[in-house]
Amino acid sequence: MNSIHTLDTPALLLNLNQLENNLNEIRDIAKQNGIDWRPHIKTHKSVNIAKMQLEKGACGITVAKLEEAEVMAAANISNILIAYPLAQPKKLERLKKLSSQTKTILAIDSFEQAKIVNSIFSGCSQPLEVWIKVNSGLNRCGIEMEEIVELAQKIKTMNHLALTGIFTHAGHSYAATSQEQIEKIAEDEAKSVIQSAELCEQAGIQIQHRSVGSTPTFKYGAKMKGITEIRPGNAAFYDMCQVGLGVAETKQCALTVLASVVSKKKDRIIFDTGSKALSLDQGAHGNKSVVGYGKVINHPEVTIERLSEEHGVATFKDTQLKMNDTVEIIPNHSCVVANLFEDYIVHRDGEVVDRWNVNARGMMK
Repeated sequence: MNSIHTLDTPALLLNLNQLENNLNEIRDIAKQNGIDWRPHIKTHKSVNIAKMQLEKGACGITVAKLEEAEVMAAANISNILIAYPLAQPKKLERLKKLSSQTKTILAIDSFEQAKIVNSIFSGCSQPLEVWIKVNSGLNRCGIEMEEIVELAQKIKTMNHLALTGIFTHAGHSYAATSQEQIEKIAEDEAKSVIQSAELCEQAGIQIQHRSVGSTPTFKYGAKMKGITEIRPGNAAFYDMCQVGLGVAETKQCALTVLASVVSKKKDRIIFDTGSKALSLDQGAHGNKSVVGYGKVINHPEVTIERLSEEHGVATFKDTQLKMNDTVEIIPNHSCVVANLFEDYIVHRDGEVVDRWNVNARGMMK
């Protein structure tokens, strides 16, 4: 086995011990609360990691894009929630083909979309399973709670759709500035789904699945009576945004970028990891929760202050780093960074054990 520090740079490193610890924690939280776990794979986009999650007890997976679903299905992964309101006929024709081969679930957030989907799926031997997405405060996709019964009733009249669940995504938790805010958002997130399901059931429409759980909120949402499923994605890896939110510690971050020092000046040091390796993220939904563009492990005296495409420019105080030294950098946003590389260099305690493809990298359609 080779040490990670013998690798060419930049390289995407995955600490297998920490990945397993993170997945085990999610699994245990789901098990302790008697609920399902359906991880969002847009974070890692990896068949290997998705299969690891399923082996550890995940009931299925969540994807953001149809192409991601197609990649995962080609690897014999089933029970796929497409948490995105597809409406374009050409995409729905692809979904129609996919759903004939593996179990898929589609997000619905409007009557207009439901009509299109129902029309495309006419003639299928089985109706397409659908879940309604409710808006819990992110104000992106998702129907308002007061409109959900009407939409559910209309879907129930459609012969080619089978409504079985309600879900939401509290992405605005990334803008929280305190633990109390995260807990309040988690409570509101869960209540939006539970109350929506209750309204539907009062109207005679049974809702089997009630799904929540962004990475900042899933530990709290899992405890809410009436929730049946959590869907954290980023929690497989964590990153500096999660550390900045107080959701994780740096030692829990499983993903790092290996960088080399390419130049050192009297007032700055330059790494070979620019925006094409680290991304320009410094937070989400208006919250700048981090300092710089990634944390250089074991070098608190170094701050990456700016990125160009190929250069990471850092300031320092009395650093011993010199040209050709290598460092590990915890990215600010692991989901975006994983999508920038072709593969993970998988290691245990700094010794390389495998290389895993980022199978759904760039799958955006």
